[in-house]
Formats: sequence, structure tokens, C-alpha cells
Amino acid sequence: MNIIIPMAGMGKRMRPHTLTVPKPLIPVAGKPIVQRLVEDIAQTTDEKIEEIAFIVGRFGKEVEDMLIRVAEQLGAKGKICYQDEPLGTAHAILCAGDTLVGHTIVAFADTLFKTDLKIDTSADGIIWVNRVDNWKNFGVVELNNDGVITNFVEKPDHFVSDLAIIGVYYIKDGALLRSEMQYLLDNNIKEKGEYQLTNALESMKQKGYKFTPGKVEEWLDCGNKDATVYTNQRVLELKKGKEQLIAGSVKTVNSVIIEPCYLGENVVIENAIIGPHVSIGSNSTVKNSLIRNSILQNSVTIADKNIANSMIGSFAVLQGKPDDLSISDYSTQA
Repeated sequence: MNIIIPMAGMGKRMRPHTLTVPKPLIPVAGKPIVQRLVEDIAQTTDEKIEEIAFIVGRFGKEVEDMLIRVAEQLGAKGKICYQDEPLGTAHAILCAGDTLVGHTIVAFADTLFKTDLKIDTSADGIIWVNRVDNWKNFGVVELNNDGVITNFVEKPDHFVSDLAIIGVYYIKDGALLRSEMQYLLDNNIKEKGEYQLTNALESMKQKGYKFTPGKVEEWLDCGNKDATVYTNQRVLELKKGKEQLIAGSVKTVNSVIIEPCYLGENVVIENAIIGPHVSIGSNSTVKNSLIRNSILQNSVTIADKNIANSMIGSFAVLQGKPDDLSISDYSTQA
């Protein structure tokens, strides 16, 4: 089994946080989104994961080394591939080259999901979906009476289905998918100005390839600040008792921690109430403050603040009045 993770997008909806770090590396419950994604995918298959290809922009060696370590922690070979132009989902996946062979999972790195189902590797293809109310905002699938996907519709303007594609796919024959996407590029077949994965899947379907829906119990989006803060809340709830969320080196003085919370290495909490649903990265200090339902990244310093529903970037320094915040790395507020 190979895994392909397209993650080259600029993450404009997550600015200012994505000005200094790619969106999939933003932590939820103490781990980067992309790490949680591949760990969750690994739980859906009994096959050995041979290779994980990360399709990135020019993020730099530190980011690339971290991604390689994520793959190696799962016993897989990590591979870095580059997409230098935003030409669509099919173009992005095709950048993985010869990783597109045999049993292949494609998962876009701005989504997390919860499912207890295992992949049926004998199936031609599985497309994970979730029932949504705002179906106009998503690509959706239509099913026949046998539960087989009959149609892909990108952001329909009238109701055809409320089963939204969440961005996770299993393909039995990765090489066939590669050839179908290459055909799109060779013949300049675009939809809405880009080379679309769904066009390649539609061609495979027309040739007899059967796609079935994979149902998830929960779909967690990381597309913007509010969605990511909510995802952090849910992941903390799901991982409580399953992961060590509070490091042994955490120091608390005259403080209350309302779980579930994540507190990284060498975090110092003094005269504060933290939680519930707070993640604080390593080497951060919080004093004389109340923090709820928020993400603080690494080396943050906060004093005399009442913070809720917020994301605070690494090395930020904050002191003062209550806020609903989205603060980038290295910011200072007094």
C-alpha cells in the first residue's frame, strides 16, 4: 500500500498562520494535521505501508525532514515531491510519479476523519464521503440502488446528493489512475481551469471501474481558524486516554487544568485556568490567565489574558485584555 498526500496549497484561509508554516503542519492536540492524517489512514488498512509521498511546495529542508520522519515512524519510506504550480488536484497527485502503482490511498492534507472500517482492498476503488447540509460547497457523489457511485458533481448548483467527498480515496490500481490523469494533462482537459481528479475517476468509471462510498463516523475540517479550533477540541476528546496528552515535564503552580488538554514539553502554567480543549506547544509559559478552547503553538508567552476560541502562533507574546484571536508566529501584543 502506498499513500499520497497532496499538501502544496498556500493555505490562504488560514493566514496569518500559514505565512510561516504550511497549513498541514499546524498542530492539533500536539501533532501536525498531516501526521494525524497518515496515522489515521494507517489504521484503516492491514497492508504494510510501503511509501508515503508528500506533494509539497518549496517549504524548505526542515519541513521536508519532518515529513520524512512522519513516514518512517509508520515503517514506510518517505518521499518528497514538488508541485510548483497550482494546476489542480489531478496535476498535484500526478507529481507523485512512480508512487502511483498498485494499491494506493490519496488523502488531501486539510481534513481528518474518524472511522473504524477497514479498507476492502479487493474493491476497485473507495471514495470516502460524509453527509452534509451545505452540499453546494462540496464535490458530491450520486449512488445507484446497489450503493455504487454513478456520478461525481463538483459543487452542484441544485440538489443531486448530500454525500460530500471528504478528500480520501482508495484506488486498487494506482498505475491506471496515473495514466488517466496523464491523459488529462496531455490533452489539456480541464474543468474550472484546472486538471481535476474527479475527471480521471469518471473516465475510469466509464471503463467499468466500480467506486463505492466509504462512510466516516466523523469528518473534521482544518480549512480555517474556527474549523481547526473545533477539530482540536474533537481530537482532544477522541485521544483522551489513548495518548499521553500532558508531558511529564509540565510545571503548574497554583493552577487548574480542565481536561482534555494537550500540554507539551516544558510548559509552565502559573496562576491560571487552562481548559477544557486547549493545546499548548512546548516551551510555552502562561501566567495569570484563563484559556479555553484554543491552540497555542510552541514557545508562546501569555500573561494576564482571557482567551477563548483562538489560535496563537509560535513565539507570540501576549499580555492584556480578553480577545477572540488568530495571532501569527512571532507576534507581540501588550
